[in-house]
Amino acid sequence: MALKRPQAPISAFSMSSMADVIFLLLIFFMITSTLIVPSALEVNLPQGTEQTVDKPATEVYIDSLSRLYLVTDRSDSVIDNRTPRIVDTEQLMASLKLMSNEGRLRSVALYADSTVPYATVVRVLDAASRADIKMVLATHPVSIK
Repeated sequence: MALKRPQAPISAFSMSSMADVIFLLLIFFMITSTLIVPSALEVNLPQGTEQTVDKPATEVYIDSLSRLYLVTDRSDSVIDNRTPRIVDTEQLMASLKLMSNEGRLRSVALYADSTVPYATVVRVLDAASRADIKMVLATHPVSIK
């Protein structure tokens, strides 16, 4: 009588369930990344080739009517921590200088509408420079064809 030997256990690992999990994670991150609103105010930005990777915590907007808005991350506010408020140049520099002294100022992005006169943008950048505050001018990426 010939006895059959038991078959050797299969040592292969099925990766099909792992691929499903990774695919679902990829879909999740693609959907959630499109829900992020890049700016608090609608500003028609000019185009530029250089883009920053760092997301600034403080943003300054100049709309088409040359009004200045300051948007900061306020950790002490429970309801809405990204509310834009209208300021003039002196109030803007005083607020930025205060945040800089408190250590809450990482970087400042300037979002200026493309219809704003160049002199207005330079005035804000000059005031920030005199207050030893580094500002980055935000632009839309240039579409390369």
